[in-house]
Amino acid sequence: MNELAWFKSSYSSVQGGDCIEIAPSPDTIHVRDSKDPHGPVLRFTPEAWTEFIALVVTPDRER
Repeated sequence: MNELAWFKSSYSSVQGGDCIEIAPSPDTIHVRDSKDPHGPVLRFTPEAWTEFIALVVTPDRER
């Protein structure tokens, strides 16, 4: 995972807190807890990531 370029949300504070980091690659969106960079990583296809974000941003949306 070291070759990936990880990005933290622009909504994250400098004090830390509950944040995730993502590292996009052509076929996969990698997601990890910013407080545990050596811990588990979730992997999404770009399509699944887009659907996940749409559901988080608009939770009342019909599925």
